[in-house]
Amino acid sequence: MNRVVHPIEEESYRRLRARLDTSHFPPLTRAVVERVIHSAADLEYATDLVMDEGELEEAHAALHAGAPVVVDVEMVGAGITRRETVCRLKDAVAGPGLTRSAHGIRLAYERVGPGALWVIGNAPTALEELLTLDASPALVVGLPVGFVGAAESKAALRESGLPAVSNVSEKGGSAVAAAALNALLYHPISEEKL
Repeated sequence: MNRVVHPIEEESYRRLRARLDTSHFPPLTRAVVERVIHSAADLEYATDLVMDEGELEEAHAALHAGAPVVVDVEMVGAGITRRETVCRLKDAVAGPGLTRSAHGIRLAYERVGPGALWVIGNAPTALEELLTLDASPALVVGLPVGFVGAAESKAALRESGLPAVSNVSEKGGSAVAAAALNALLYHPISEEKL
């Protein structure tokens, strides 16, 4: 199903591309970079984001084949359009050495098992917990925000070797995490549709 793009979004992308040349990025990387920048009006994401085109291609295929999408908070899920998401934060409880966000990730993994796409835009502890599981993710969008643990959790994600979209700085958040996943959702399935 083709997505109808609103004229305001078209103009926003025109202005973004007038200020930043993204033509050197491979197709899916470009889609993610541009959609994240568009969601935050922050051109610095062009040099802050870290991802691999081959991993994005595999994640894109998994996503369009119906792999589950798990989010750490409902705000991320609200930003992901055209796809149901799994969020177990409402059912989670904090305990000794375990944040509510981390417990929500455990509960979500129990529900979906391996092969899901994980979109974490809020809690660094959710990303840290995911890294302790044997989740075999199709992709981890690890873009939690904050001054405590965010940059460190994203560095740990990159060091893990899991297929991922992350960034180097403390910035991130629900909107940019959802935008990264939406970039893959909106990108055509075949090159003929470009």
